[in-house]
Amino acid sequence: MFKPHIDFLSIGDLTTDAFIRLKDANVHCKINHENCELCLRFGDKVPFEYVKVVRAVGNAANAAVTAARLNLHSALLTNIGGDENGHDCMMELKKNKVSTEYVKVHKNQPTNYHFVLWYESDRTILVNHIAYDYRLPVLPMTPAPKWIYLTSLASNTFPYHVAIADYLHANPKVKLAFQPGTFQIKLGVEELGRIYSRTDVLIVNLEEAQRILKTESRDIKTLLKGLAKFGPKIVLITDSTRGAYMFEGDHYYHIPMYPDPRLPFERTGCGDAFSATFVSALAMGKPPLEALMWAPINSMSVVQFVGSQEGLLTLEQLEWWLNRAPVEFRIREI
Repeated sequence: MFKPHIDFLSIGDLTTDAFIRLKDANVHCKINHENCELCLRFGDKVPFEYVKVVRAVGNAANAAVTAARLNLHSALLTNIGGDENGHDCMMELKKNKVSTEYVKVHKNQPTNYHFVLWYESDRTILVNHIAYDYRLPVLPMTPAPKWIYLTSLASNTFPYHVAIADYLHANPKVKLAFQPGTFQIKLGVEELGRIYSRTDVLIVNLEEAQRILKTESRDIKTLLKGLAKFGPKIVLITDSTRGAYMFEGDHYYHIPMYPDPRLPFERTGCGDAFSATFVSALAMGKPPLEALMWAPINSMSVVQFVGSQEGLLTLEQLEWWLNRAPVEFRIREI
């Protein structure tokens, strides 16, 4: 049977997020609102307002849904359990027009379930990755996916990364975007050298860039160039409300946040929306500078809703916001 060409194949763990809206907490930060800590009364009953459960999320799932909303043929390669939660996640993916052909169901294991402690507009996430038996399925080679988007995986997946690197080596025309998760950053550039050197687009936030490079420097050009030395053709660093930066071998660029139409409601998935929108634009044939204009718009929309997917825009909606961008929303070379 004929299989349509996959534009965007997202690889990574999937979860369900239970958002717990806290009403009685405190946030303590060091200078400049950095290194903040969420504080709750220890050994006490802490009231909360409500819980909202959001299925089929996580970096990879968020990226796959982002691409699908932008009219790409999007697929997700992930692992779930054979429980009711896994069934509900599968239905949610299908509802969002994400291909589930490469979703592996492990009948006797649960599906990842995370708790999001949501206070004011930000959150702390309690995570627990199930240690599935990760095996790379037989992926199409003719036609191969246009882009692979590799992101957060559990701590037992180093051999899985080797298998992904082998597939990429055998399919040099497949483009790779890498948005490393906690384990992948901890594993280090030496262990994942084949992935970094094969990467077309690397996307991290500033703190992640510092951890990868093992430096406390906050100099953007130093961080961008340092990451590029590992092999990625394009490097992007997001820096919270300060916008994002891009290095593509010769030039350094900055794009500010797209102005929020109102105060942010909840920030989960903001970075995923930025990263996946940028890569989706490239998958459509857009040049990097145009993709950089698209990415902050989806981030702006996501923070207006609870969870990482409700605010993701369609192509028509994104273009509507882009056409109404204020004059201060522009790329500048730095």
